[in-house]
Amino acid sequence: MAKGADKQAPAVEADAAVDGIAELSYEQARDELISVVAQLEGGQLGLEESMRLWHRGEALAAHCSTWLDGAEAALSQGEADDAG
Repeated sequence: MAKGADKQAPAVEADAAVDGIAELSYEQARDELISVVAQLEGGQLGLEESMRLWHRGEALAAHCSTWLDGAEAALSQGEADDAG
């Protein structure tokens, strides 16, 4: 039984690693992502902490990408409105 619980632990930890990201502004997410990358590149973390940070970094990068996609769409719409 404990073996099955061990298999689920990484998914639970990954979910916890993304807590609060949806509420971050682009700048907050970008700054935290920079910090996460620096910590991972430092190589001083254990495997579990590295994996937790990697999951958080992936979620932060996706959040930043969503913000940028929205900004690009808004700019494109503004240009289309100006041309029309």
